[in-house]
Amino acid sequence: MTVKSLIASFTQQEDLNFLLTNRVPRAALTRFMGWFSKIENPLVKDASIALWKLFSDLDLSEAKESEFKSLHACFTRELKPGLRPFDPDPAIVTSPSDGIIGAHGQIRDGELYQIKGAPYALRDLVADPAVVETHRNGCFVTIRLTSSMYHRFHAPADMTLEHVSLIHGDVWNVNPIALKRVERLFCKNERAVIRTHLATGEPFTIVPVAAILVASIRLHALDRVLNAQTERPLAYSCNTVVRKGDELGWFEHGSTIILLAPGDFTFCPEIAEGARIRAGQPLWRRRVAAEGM
Repeated sequence: MTVKSLIASFTQQEDLNFLLTNRVPRAALTRFMGWFSKIENPLVKDASIALWKLFSDLDLSEAKESEFKSLHACFTRELKPGLRPFDPDPAIVTSPSDGIIGAHGQIRDGELYQIKGAPYALRDLVADPAVVETHRNGCFVTIRLTSSMYHRFHAPADMTLEHVSLIHGDVWNVNPIALKRVERLFCKNERAVIRTHLATGEPFTIVPVAAILVASIRLHALDRVLNAQTERPLAYSCNTVVRKGDELGWFEHGSTIILLAPGDFTFCPEIAEGARIRAGQPLWRRRVAAEGM
């Protein structure tokens, strides 16, 4: 048994994993990581990345740069051009990021779920009555980014960004173990609500959710980083047109994106709980377009 596999088997014990990643001073650790990751010292950076590789499946072979000035630069790395082609079909809405498919399905009268048997209210997630009414009987998908994944996220379709709001909150871990134990977890964590509409007219909402060690979200449309230190106002209007595949921003370390779509969207066949997906791969198809073919 290798050191990495031994560590993995040790940390995947549910009680231990939950203790190490949640029963700790979450906010303080997150602030510390935000500071520590930006240290531009070669010894600190190299040791940190080596330790990171020991605890994860970090693969930097796709990275645009071969050297990084800090751990933060490694977290937010760009990829070599052409590695994430976006499905060009205008009827397809793609994944905005690399990740693992979590819960997905229909929103039923404003209720969705973080795992099967663990429902939560859309109003508690977005804190915006207009968004609740828009997606009351729509559909949703949760995409979880692990710490080793590509951390940038992109426009899943041609769309216009209209409004961004930040909701301050906690930084619980968002892994499956925590999702089983913490009710309404996504509604408790720091998160942004990005309201958009697609070029074809449908409303579409993107909800990036922060987690322990990652409570900063960079959004290019606002030209700023949103995090626990962001002061009021916490709501921003914008009118930014983006094309499918355009970079929208990045997470500092890794977290979750919840996507809210209309009810006339159907999931593509490959979408299943636990499946890995890459930015640009098909996620939804507009049902109207599908029926018209």
